[in-house]
Amino acid sequence: MSVVAGKVLSTVNAPYGTTLSAEQLASKISDPASAAVSFDPSAFSFFSEVDESIQISFLDEMHVDPTAASDLARKFSLLAGYPLPLARTGQQMLLPV
Repeated sequence: MSVVAGKVLSTVNAPYGTTLSAEQLASKISDPASAAVSFDPSAFSFFSEVDESIQISFLDEMHVDPTAASDLARKFSLLAGYPLPLARTGQQMLLPV
């Protein structure tokens, strides 16, 4: 497991007592149902508790479409009532520099 994945998973899994793999989390953070249907706490934790630069690194490492992740972050942001980092960043911010 990479250092990035380790940091993300320790942040996301610990509060909820879960043992998601990096692949499982990657699936959740790109699935619109995570916000619209299941209100998935692990996906929300990724968007709200993981540092933005680490989120972007994780998306790249796990080959998650940054636009899909940003769209999902916007949905969670609306549900939470406060801005989340990837919800406010444009697609250009998610592309490697």
